[in-house]
Amino acid sequence: MRNIFDEVVDRKNTNSMKWDFCKEVFGKADILPMWVADMDFQSPSVIVEALVQRARHGVFGYTKASENLSASLSGWMKKRHNWQIEKDWIVYSPGIVTSIKTAILAYTNPGDKILIQTPVYHPFYSSIKNNERELITNPLKNNNGYYEIDFEDLEKKLAENNVKAMIFCTPHNPIGRVWRANELEEMLRLCKKYDVFIISDEIHSDLVFKGYKHIPTGLRDGDFKNYISLVSPTKTFNIAGLSISAAIIPDEGLRGKFVYALKKTGADMLNIFGLTAAEAAYTYCEDWLDELLLYLEGNLNMLEKFFKDNIPQIRVIRPEATYLAWLDCNELPVLPEKLNDFFVNEAGVGLNDGLIFGIEGSGFQRLNFACPKAVLSEGLEKIKKAVEKLVN
Repeated sequence: MRNIFDEVVDRKNTNSMKWDFCKEVFGKADILPMWVADMDFQSPSVIVEALVQRARHGVFGYTKASENLSASLSGWMKKRHNWQIEKDWIVYSPGIVTSIKTAILAYTNPGDKILIQTPVYHPFYSSIKNNERELITNPLKNNNGYYEIDFEDLEKKLAENNVKAMIFCTPHNPIGRVWRANELEEMLRLCKKYDVFIISDEIHSDLVFKGYKHIPTGLRDGDFKNYISLVSPTKTFNIAGLSISAAIIPDEGLRGKFVYALKKTGADMLNIFGLTAAEAAYTYCEDWLDELLLYLEGNLNMLEKFFKDNIPQIRVIRPEATYLAWLDCNELPVLPEKLNDFFVNEAGVGLNDGLIFGIEGSGFQRLNFACPKAVLSEGLEKIKKAVEKLVN
């Protein structure tokens, strides 16, 4: 029986950032895009049906999140992540990056130092710098392809720099690590010791593979409440264009500061279709997600085997979560700053250049494997031919 995720959906001419803006991004339109982190699968039919039904109403005025949405999100967090949250802890915003920037404005001041763990999702950098805060990095340790937090360096940076906040990526993008309980507890201990506010980006928390378990920052907080957890259905259910996310803030005072900052920027105005989709997703789409995870893991296995058997010069850093593969290309006879050009102009595929995630991403590329197997196979064959031509 054909899997629903095998269907190839033509996304061209839909104003898709991924498919329709390759020339602007890569300088070449005729490539296979495997970069920006959205999926090439149709969203669950129940979400589509909810959106169609809402559209038929015909009136699209100002709106607010419903009690049903908050109840569904609370139930989701309890069932999927064993975290019992209260509905009044939830504050909605148009997106995770919006919430990160809002948290920076709410909990820090211009000139304050904010720490990130590199290589990491590139908007973290601009969110700090564009808000006149100072960037501090705690590079992750790459132990032969397995990344770990350098706690010795982390404590040194927190102690010496008077760091006010830390943006924590869990699960981590682009390396795909799911942090273990002991890692999370040590991070929280250090942040408590040095009075550091945690902005916890948990957007990929639902996209975790078998054998691993995402632990929300709030599950290990103890008496430490100096944090904000950011979640969203957008990556999970492929609805990023609908702009909806949630900040979970148990402390009432901190929640008030966030809401105040959100209103100051006008980012408290929500998209009616984003709210509709989120409620449908968290209420009815758990089975769809379970099927998606099986398909993604199949794609990951296929990708990993293909590189090992056919392109041993490129090493796959196997992710424990996300649908993003971190490719170590340091054995290719290509300068790191020329890698993106090689993949675009020689292989005809568009990947994310590792350098955008920080200097630690030099020699790496990020590949999005959330696509039908036929599309993934096409991309892998293109890379294989280009590498064979390069090394032979």
